[in-house]
Amino acid sequence: MAKDRIAEPWGTRTPYRPGQQWPARVDMHLGEGLAAEDVEKWVQTASILHSNGDALDIAVKNGRMVGVRGRAVDRVNRGRLGPKDLFGWQANSSPERLTRPLIRENGELVATDWDTAMARIVEHSKHLLAEHGPSAIGFYTSGQLFLEEYYTLGVIAHGAIGTNHVDGNTRLCTATAAEALKESFACDGQPGSYTDIDHADVIALFGHNMAETQPMLWARVLDRLAGADPPAVVCVDPRATAVAEHATVHLAPLPGTNVALMNSLLHEVIGNDWIDHGYLERHTVGFDELRDRVAGYPPGKAAEICGVPADEIRRAARILGTADALLSTVLQGFYQSHQATAAAVQVNNLHLIRGMLGEPGRGVLQMNGQPTAQNTRECGADGDLAGFRNWNNDAHIAELAQLWNIDIDRIPHYAPPTHAMQMLRYAEQGSLRMLWISATNPAVSMPELGRIRSILAQRRLFVVVQDIFHTETTALADVVLPAATWGEKTGTFTNADRTVHLSDKAIDPPGEARADLDIFLDYARRMDFRDRDGEPLPPWHDPESAFEAWKKCSAGRPCDYTGMSYDKLRGGSGIQWPCNSEHPDGAERLYTGGEFSAAPDYCEAYGKDLITGAPVEPTEYRAMNPSGKAIIRATGYLPPHEAPRPDYPFVLTTGRTLYHFHTRTKTARAPQLQTAAPQVWVEISPGDARAAGVTEGDLLEIVTARGTLRAKARVCGIRPGVLFIPFHYGYWDATTAARTEHDRAANELTVTDWDPASKQPIFKTAAARVAVLATGTPGPAPAPTTTASRPLGASLPPTVGGRTALVTETVDTVGEQP
Repeated sequence: MAKDRIAEPWGTRTPYRPGQQWPARVDMHLGEGLAAEDVEKWVQTASILHSNGDALDIAVKNGRMVGVRGRAVDRVNRGRLGPKDLFGWQANSSPERLTRPLIRENGELVATDWDTAMARIVEHSKHLLAEHGPSAIGFYTSGQLFLEEYYTLGVIAHGAIGTNHVDGNTRLCTATAAEALKESFACDGQPGSYTDIDHADVIALFGHNMAETQPMLWARVLDRLAGADPPAVVCVDPRATAVAEHATVHLAPLPGTNVALMNSLLHEVIGNDWIDHGYLERHTVGFDELRDRVAGYPPGKAAEICGVPADEIRRAARILGTADALLSTVLQGFYQSHQATAAAVQVNNLHLIRGMLGEPGRGVLQMNGQPTAQNTRECGADGDLAGFRNWNNDAHIAELAQLWNIDIDRIPHYAPPTHAMQMLRYAEQGSLRMLWISATNPAVSMPELGRIRSILAQRRLFVVVQDIFHTETTALADVVLPAATWGEKTGTFTNADRTVHLSDKAIDPPGEARADLDIFLDYARRMDFRDRDGEPLPPWHDPESAFEAWKKCSAGRPCDYTGMSYDKLRGGSGIQWPCNSEHPDGAERLYTGGEFSAAPDYCEAYGKDLITGAPVEPTEYRAMNPSGKAIIRATGYLPPHEAPRPDYPFVLTTGRTLYHFHTRTKTARAPQLQTAAPQVWVEISPGDARAAGVTEGDLLEIVTARGTLRAKARVCGIRPGVLFIPFHYGYWDATTAARTEHDRAANELTVTDWDPASKQPIFKTAAARVAVLATGTPGPAPAPTTTASRPLGASLPPTVGGRTALVTETVDTVGEQP
């Protein structure tokens, strides 16, 4: 059947019952006028526009991408594709692709050749190393490159140059996922599996709008809900998302109060003795402190803080506390706040006190926002060290030095790797003099954009940007390098439930664009980086040799890839790590039987104080947890750093929409996606709209202490006192290839502040006010009607894609259906 997958983003239902395999449904979209028989070859890959890891094949004809289809054999999506997968591939063929290197001459970016561009970078690098040392150079990367590229970048930065200034834009979206896992389990890595949806009788989503951020994972939940014995759903979100619409209980707390809410839920679970005492005794430390801490958060107190009914807190706690198989997922609603790690850790605590880990349907997914966020963390490209090694453990640093055949003193480990917000502060202060930015657009995605632009525009800061299109960030660069992207190069990437996929090269990149791996290796060779035997560093030369080197780095660590190979990853399903002699086909779940990676000599991290961020000392950790158990960490609630007040009465929260990814570098160039959500908007509740004299489509000015934004109003189901603005919209208009007014980027309004433990910036709790600039403006807000931005009280034209958004869905009817 053919279906408009802009109008119906989650596609046809394929109901199934608990314990049954999720039925296959193969989604296919080809360019206009093409049929499957017109395709010359299909090339294996997976999604690059969200973290779900949906497996797909790229259709190729005459050396060009012409469409995609899902891979029915894959464990992640069983053939399904979301709107960004189905239509986003068109960006590869955009005529606006960068095809030649650019250098800044007399204030303008001009085209040049690779030798000239790279010579400029190398000359600047060598000068800074000679005059200022390694700490003058920093690297800021993405969550969208491949594993092989991250590992190469990590070796160059940490091993060859010796700088501590390495981070990724994963700091903005899922740094808290990694930190929360380290706090509870002393190591990164998701305990759960997507297949836990197939078994759970309760699915709880904490600050996770799965319907829009991982739409085919949500399709899996919808299919469980449509089948026999559906799970109960608990949703924590201030917006009336599709998840909330299907929830058994929807808790809509005031942003910034998640710790109070979680402590109250734990208060009820513990108070009603819905806990596994045997599991606590055998496998955890720290329960007594948690019990004492949450005693001060009865539902009545949390109701006052969070603005949710106490009876609903009790109802949600009963569902969570009496579940036989509880799956919890967590994302930005918890991560982008002032107590991000503290709140996410309480979700882990819920599973630890209930013994809900390591078995079918019993798991936690501290979700990622980007397709390869997991790889940045594993490979040492985002503020961690390669192979989940502990920067505070000299034996781990010695292992890396031996792997890279360099002296241990070349690897900086005098302090934790520098997080992105601190790197920018160093640049602002002048100690960081060169910043190499790859595959990300901080001039739109970072908080308080006026400050970010001023930093990147400093004459003393040499900025290199490696990307596939002109962006707001390339406009500030000294050198721009044209990169190849997904489908134009080969490599592997790992999704949020540890599933590794191979992405093969399908077509050649345009013009002179090069794979990021080739660019990094070219830089290393031109810099003449050497190991202690005088051999090139890094020693590998192509994706597969880089992958083989990575396998050696991962051996014996929690993220063990030694049982994988390119050949093994071709043709079938993705494979979860650890994959080794013990788990030759990968491990479905971590921590089965209460076995953790938390032993003092093995663990990745000793933890931090959740309030101050101060690192736990090794001796303190050894005394607290000598046997390597899971750690229950308690904390109290603290109010947001910027609370509403009379002159700024609203809480402003930013976020995502289903049809776009990050700063729209790719998705704005896919016509179906761009038409579905063409411009920024602001969401306001009906009561707040009435009080402010706002009607649907009115032009509003939203103001915080840092800036202003103009956007049309969408009156919808968001909770009172809260405004929502999608963050995707910057100053570059892909449809006209021109700059627009500086008043549509949500991050003009957000604050320079971060969670003390994860260092993740705060995007959810800015104090704001609104003013009506124009009423009765032509047409409604440009917000989709199919998602959390659907309107209330107004009859508006539905969001549709039309003929060009038709997708063929082939449902597997073999096997028992409910």
